[in-house]
Order: sequence, then C-alpha cells, then structure tokens
Amino acid sequence: MKKRVPSLAVLAAVIGLLCGCGGPVLAPVSIDVAAQPAQNISAYHLFKDAAHQIPNDGVLPYDLNTPLFTDYAAKHRFVWMPSGTAAQYNPDKAFDFPVGAVIVKTFGYLHDLRDPAKGERLIETRLLIHRQDGWIAVPYLWNETATEARLALAGARVPVRWTHNDGSERAINHIVPNVNQCKQCHDSGGKFMPLGPKVPQLNRDYDYGDGRENQLVHWARTGYLKGAPEDLSGVPRFAVWDDPTSGSVETRARAYLDSNCAHCHNPSGPAAPSGMDLSYAQTDPLRIGVNKTPVAAGRGSGGFRFGIVPGQPHESILMYRVRSTELGIMMPPLGRVSVHEEGAALLDEWIGEMNGE
Repeated sequence: MKKRVPSLAVLAAVIGLLCGCGGPVLAPVSIDVAAQPAQNISAYHLFKDAAHQIPNDGVLPYDLNTPLFTDYAAKHRFVWMPSGTAAQYNPDKAFDFPVGAVIVKTFGYLHDLRDPAKGERLIETRLLIHRQDGWIAVPYLWNETATEARLALAGARVPVRWTHNDGSERAINHIVPNVNQCKQCHDSGGKFMPLGPKVPQLNRDYDYGDGRENQLVHWARTGYLKGAPEDLSGVPRFAVWDDPTSGSVETRARAYLDSNCAHCHNPSGPAAPSGMDLSYAQTDPLRIGVNKTPVAAGRGSGGFRFGIVPGQPHESILMYRVRSTELGIMMPPLGRVSVHEEGAALLDEWIGEMNGE
C-alpha cells in the first residue's frame, strides 16, 4: 500500500498546535509602496483579528493624549515600519518616518458609550503609506461583519447609531473622506504629512498586554524610534483634554485646540492667511485669537467682532464656529457632522476664565 504524505496545510496546523499557536502562522505584513493600493485591506496582513483590531506581529498600537474629535467615534491607532528602519525623533513636529512606513487608524462606533464591553461597529480604516515621493492616504470601508474592508478612494457616507453617555440614542452619517479631502487636513507647507505621532501626544503610558510602558520608551526599545532622549523628564507632554488631573483648564484647552484646529491654523497650514495660530507652542494672545478681528469678515464670524473675547465665550467667533454644524461656518470644516459638546464646554470654561484687562 502506498504511504500517504500529509499535506502542507495539515503539517502547518500540527506545528501550530504543538507550539501552542492553535493554528497556522499568519503571513507577515506585506506592503509594496510602489504598487497601487490593494483592493482589500486583508492583502496587507495588518491584523491577526480585524474584527477586534488585534494587530499582526510588528504592527505597534499607540494612543494620543488628546486626539482629534470625530463625531464620538472610537479610534484604534497602529504603526508599522519595514524591518531595520525607524522613525527619527523630532521634539517640535511629527516624527520623520522612513519610506515604507504605514500609519493605521480605524474608526468605529461603540454600541453604548457607557459600556464599551457591549462592542462596537467598525466603519473605516485609513492608511497613510510613505512612498518614495511622499505620503498617500488610502481609505478602506469595512463590511458588516468586519471581516474585510474594501478600498474606498471616493469616500462614503455611512449611517451609524449608538447610545450616548446620557442614555439617549444618537444617529448620524459618518463621513469617510475621499483622498483629496485627506490632503486638506494633512497639508503642511505644500507637503502631505502625518499629524498625530509627535512627542507631546505620544508621551504617555500604554498597556501593551504584558504591562504598561511609556510609548516613547517602547518605540525606542523595539527599534521603531531613534534619537529619543533617555531622560524624558524634560520632554513635553500634552494634558488629556477630559482629565482634570492631567493639567489646568488652559493646558487642556490648548491641547484640544492643537489637536482639532492647529493642523490648519499654523504658520505652514492651509489656514495660515487667517493669521490665527492655534498650535500649543504659540504664546502670543493675539495670534491665538484674543481680541483679534478676522482677516475676512463674513457669515463665518456670526456677527461677532473678535476671535476670542476674554471672559465672554458666547461672544467669541471661535466658539460660534466650534458650536456650528453648518458648512462654511463650522470649524474644523471636515471630520465631523455634530458638535463636540464636552470639548466646547472645555473651551467655554477656558475663555470664561480669561482676564479681560
């Protein structure tokens, strides 16, 4: 009788069981920066379990101290870099990433904001891929079971529902931006650049499953960051906007403005002609908008005279635009269709505490 030889698939399964893996080993991350974007996100092998956003080996999760608001969406952030490469530490702006680096951000909506254990619905994953000629943005739209996400270069509008913190039911259309809209926020001096991965945002602890560690330390220890100082005592750190123990009302409000507004309102950003600089590092009250008249008055001013009126948030153009959802008035102009009530309340408190003298 002819002896049967086990198939490669059977051998892989046996090896997986023997090593305690429970199944075949997942293929490593595969990113060809010279190729056209894949039609399915699964082609990149970024996740071991996409539905639960469990990353593949070498795909590093991270979080920010004060993130950008996107209609109460939950966000999962990751970074991957080719073997032997690392980002270059920069204390003043987003890190310099090597060619081939991929920044991953997934948007989902918790079924109930009061109880994350009830799960979430994944909507989209945006990839920033660093090619030889610069960064490109590639959006992917998840199916109902979060088993696959398809390329969505034209963007999309996705109806979503959730139970809010106050127990009310909320429903909006989540906007998946098209590739040109991505450029509007990521433009810096005419170049497409990442926004979130910078020192004051990453300078915080993260639970990696086997213990908590400062993210800057972890990135350096795993070879994903070079040039970082060993002593982090003097390294800047943003306050957490909704955590009063992390900083004052002012430092939390300024961190919030940096995350939500400064990607445009900075000297190199698309809103530079406005003369308003909402970067955390800006210390000139006039440049921040205090008692500053708008460069181009119009319906965006709401009939108010100054960007920020000390002690009077409801007479400030900044707050009029933050609380608006009308196109041409609301700020930021992309990325949301609802008002961030809690963020607006923080800014109200900050302006209300200002001395008008």
